[in-house]
Amino acid sequence: MYVFGYQILVVVLWGATLLTAAFAIWKGDTAARAAAAIVVAVGVATLIINPKVGDVAAESILLAVDFVAAVIFLLLAVRYASLWIGAVMLFQSAQFSLHAYYLVMELPHDKTHAWINNLDDWGILICLGIGSALAIRRRVSFAREEAEREARRQKLSARA
Repeated sequence: MYVFGYQILVVVLWGATLLTAAFAIWKGDTAARAAAAIVVAVGVATLIINPKVGDVAAESILLAVDFVAAVIFLLLAVRYASLWIGAVMLFQSAQFSLHAYYLVMELPHDKTHAWINNLDDWGILICLGIGSALAIRRRVSFAREEAEREARRQKLSARA
């Protein structure tokens, strides 16, 4: 089944990517926003490059994009000491390894490549969504603690 010349799964994945990135930018913390920007940038680069079977130059550029994204996720994971960004980095590294394997072995993209590629993409999106949800939870927790501190201050000042 095709929509706009693309398979329906590609359209669903793009929709999920854009919705997750928008959610991360809207409700996430700095780490989630940076990760969302990287995920969208990699997706746009993949869409622009769109390597055809046997196009070694485009595959090599895509491999470099995956490598740079994995390194940026590594730096984000170290900077923010975040497990979910570490998981995103591992998924992106698996994506890099997948593309490297298929490039070096000169294999055409088959169903195995598609499955692993899609699972990696969904894993990245799930981790990004979890990271954004954790950022919301952290903000609510900080607000609750601040309200409790303020209530204690009010109570102590009322006694005095």
